[in-house]
Amino acid sequence: MRKKLFSGSKWEDIVGYSRAVRVGNIIEVSGTVAVTNSGEIVGEGDAYLQTRFILMRIQNALEQMGASIEDVVRTRMFVKDIKQWESIGKAHAEFFEEIKPCTSMLEVSAMIEEAYLVEIEATAILSNGD
Repeated sequence: MRKKLFSGSKWEDIVGYSRAVRVGNIIEVSGTVAVTNSGEIVGEGDAYLQTRFILMRIQNALEQMGASIEDVVRTRMFVKDIKQWESIGKAHAEFFEEIKPCTSMLEVSAMIEEAYLVEIEATAILSNGD
């Protein structure tokens, strides 16, 4: 059984993707940036604030799919400036210090909007299969 979650972003139809997809006990959360559903950028110029907002959005998506942040087994962080790794990592640790999922932090040359400093994907696995 495949369950899809949508945020209402115009990009979902333009690009053809879901905010999150759950198949069985696995949930994949699409790349998430620091933008509200109404299109406002959060934490412009601040990688730490953007990372916190992104992780809160991911947490919300997981909850809507019947999971929690504790179910995350992997994150992938795409950043515009790897020199910001400490502030991005600090925000990541605030959510995952005890959970400690596998992760990657990769510098990328550009994102779809200049103001986006961080984009994060997440994978969660529910241990009970619900």
